[in-house]
Amino acid sequence: MIDRDAVRNNANYLRNVRPIDPEEIAEYIEGTPHPAVVRETLREEAFDLRLREREDGCFEPVSEEPIPDPDWAPTAFPDAYSFAVEDLLVAEFGANWHRGESGEKLREAVRRLKTDYLYENDVEYDRVAALGYAVYHLPAYYATIGYVLDDLVENGLIDRTLRVLDVGAGVGGPALGLHDYLPDDAVVDYHAVEPSAAADVLDRLLDETGRNFRPTIHETTAESFLGVDGESATADGATDDPFDLVVFGNVLSELEDPVTVVEAAIDRLAADGSVVAFAPADRNTAMGLRAIERSVATPESGVETYSPTLRLWPDATPSDGGWSFDVADDLAVPAFQRRLDETAARGATDEPGEFVNVDVQFAYAILRPDGKRRVDITANDGRCARMANSENHVTDRVNYLAVKLSHDLSAGDNALYRVGDGSQTVDHYLVCTRETVLNEDLRAADYGAVVFVENGLVLWNDDEGAYNVVVDDETVVDLVAR
Repeated sequence: MIDRDAVRNNANYLRNVRPIDPEEIAEYIEGTPHPAVVRETLREEAFDLRLREREDGCFEPVSEEPIPDPDWAPTAFPDAYSFAVEDLLVAEFGANWHRGESGEKLREAVRRLKTDYLYENDVEYDRVAALGYAVYHLPAYYATIGYVLDDLVENGLIDRTLRVLDVGAGVGGPALGLHDYLPDDAVVDYHAVEPSAAADVLDRLLDETGRNFRPTIHETTAESFLGVDGESATADGATDDPFDLVVFGNVLSELEDPVTVVEAAIDRLAADGSVVAFAPADRNTAMGLRAIERSVATPESGVETYSPTLRLWPDATPSDGGWSFDVADDLAVPAFQRRLDETAARGATDEPGEFVNVDVQFAYAILRPDGKRRVDITANDGRCARMANSENHVTDRVNYLAVKLSHDLSAGDNALYRVGDGSQTVDHYLVCTRETVLNEDLRAADYGAVVFVENGLVLWNDDEGAYNVVVDDETVVDLVAR
């Protein structure tokens, strides 16, 4: 057995002198182990030593700087991952996987998954379902995680050494997106929890990641891994070390008790770690995600909503429906989706595109135990009204400090934006009936931005059961924080 302490000591001595060569270190260790054994030991210790492996097999220190903004805006699912998906399909069904009986099996699996998600049924994944899931969901889920992580990167909160827990990792959309989002000099200790047949697909796709993205797949349930079912995973590569990032990608709606699981995940975070959860943008899953967020982030728990639904009144908690989601640019249609769609049998009235899914629309929440928020801004009773008190201001003009929680929801008439301030008990919308130079910041503001609305006209919309705050030529809207 190799002397690990000797390997670590030699690596620490050389780290600030020159690249760490396993062949050189081998000469200084009793018994002169083979350099390949030293290299593998360095790989296993690399995260704790903050070392990254270079292509030449030597190691060098990882920068202490947080990761830079990668300007994440993918236009297509990367070819390497697309080819890996097709390799799996060909291996399972043959070169004509998209035709005949196998094509029908995959299409039926996709239809069943879509129905189960829509009606919140229990979702089960056999081998065919896992492959169908990869075909239909993988590209959009790949893109989603980068847009969510942008909120953390803007404040320098993602380190170049990152221990990640991906709960319900599925076939690997979040894992692959995370890998491509991070810079080449990052070192990632990645742990996936996935009990279903999707784990085999995930394992193949993780083969496409780089040498410093080191994955471990735990084929167990989230409840078991996190110890909320009375048992905890101690074998299979499990770690007791805290995680910097815990990801719940499109999985919380499938858990029996998601609040308990998220709370257990927070307990496994480093003091400055984050839980990142995202879900499809449809009403049920998006509102379900927001309900979980509100159950976990309470004054008693000390957990803070970092983004996007900032609570601008420190002593308030929202209780509106919470249907809020972000939208990014569509991806190009990957070849495997196009093939499956083009070979589908259709009636005269059926439209193509049933098996194409490149829309990047998602609800998300980032939770932190250290109290940090994306922007440190609070509302003031002396300057603005609380949305919780909007009933008292109907037909009045008032000021609000608000978070923009949608893109334009109108059908081309007056621009309509969902907003919140963390105190709202019913839905609130800003309705721009006349854009001026003084209120154009409302349109220009990004999703999650904070705006100050001065002199908005509060009206009650009885049809929608919501407050419409009219933004017109008497209203000023200033961007407070992007």
